[in-house]
Amino acid sequence: MKKFIIALLVCVMALSSCAFGASEFEETWLVTADTTAKGAAGQVFVQLVQEKVKAANSGLVIDYFPNGELGGDADLLRQAQKGYIAIMLCQTAPVVSFIPEVAVFDLPMVFARYDGDTIDKVLNGDSMFHQKMAEAYEKAGLHLLGFMQNATYRLTTANRDLQTLTDFKGLQVRTMENKNHMDFWMAIGAEPTPLPWAELYISLQNGTVNAQENAADTCVGAHFEEVQNFLACTNHILYCNQICINDKLYKALKPEHRAVLDKAVAEALQEMRPRLEEIDKSNKEILIKGNMKMIEYDNSFFSDVLDIQGVKDLYKRIDTATNGLANVLVDSLAAAARQSAPAEAPAPAETPAEATTAAE
Repeated sequence: MKKFIIALLVCVMALSSCAFGASEFEETWLVTADTTAKGAAGQVFVQLVQEKVKAANSGLVIDYFPNGELGGDADLLRQAQKGYIAIMLCQTAPVVSFIPEVAVFDLPMVFARYDGDTIDKVLNGDSMFHQKMAEAYEKAGLHLLGFMQNATYRLTTANRDLQTLTDFKGLQVRTMENKNHMDFWMAIGAEPTPLPWAELYISLQNGTVNAQENAADTCVGAHFEEVQNFLACTNHILYCNQICINDKLYKALKPEHRAVLDKAVAEALQEMRPRLEEIDKSNKEILIKGNMKMIEYDNSFFSDVLDIQGVKDLYKRIDTATNGLANVLVDSLAAAARQSAPAEAPAPAETPAEATTAAE
């Protein structure tokens, strides 16, 4: 409640500054918040946007509150919907409760066979997927500004050498309490076990669970190399952040302010991409130096996973829940790959949802 009151007061002060400012030009303040930790990629990204907006000297101001100062992800999404804050950034998982279509990011390994450029064309470019996702955000009272990614993923750490699909059978893996994520692990034979984050390290240490899944930087931050032997690049979920703004506030901005904000976000997204790749690479190296063995897979592994009936069923369910957006995402990725590298691109993919339907 205290954080909500602070957010509301900040918003009122910002609006007052816009309406009654005595400067030579009218200032417009956009209260921006997230839950990212100090120095994390999300915070670096928002600070980049803040700097670029300031450099434009247009009267637009990004008033940034990081590290959960104004609430958790769900709190911030609600505040953004209501206009108590303007802009918020978070990973895609918390957004599903507000925008069901975002569940397409739960499709296991849907991005795993593509590079960052191809994924960026689909998520941030002029694609059918981006258009439909933007429409979904608008229905929820939000305007999609972009997705931050560069083909880095959530990985699996374990005390088992996960060379083949058979090695995942019976694997007790801690995962988020997300039905789609849990159904994926069960489909490949593992035993997903939701646990509070604070209990995970000791649970891995004492064998309550023998695996977990997270991005490389999170694994390093939690020192999982101390209690895990293998780092498996399962690439099952894209490590992706979304940034959005209250739709009414966005449309109410002066055209020049909208242009400044859009340009700042687009430039920051591109500048962050090599940083994300370096963060992923350097943290994998830290884990390896901590005596973890890294396991990498070729495309045949991902194809085998996508051919599992339980995974096909999950794709079909998510496609139905998102009004066909899962198939749009798969088709858009395949089309973008063909455009960028016709000779090397994978053949047009048959989605697991379509394969299941055909089998029926």
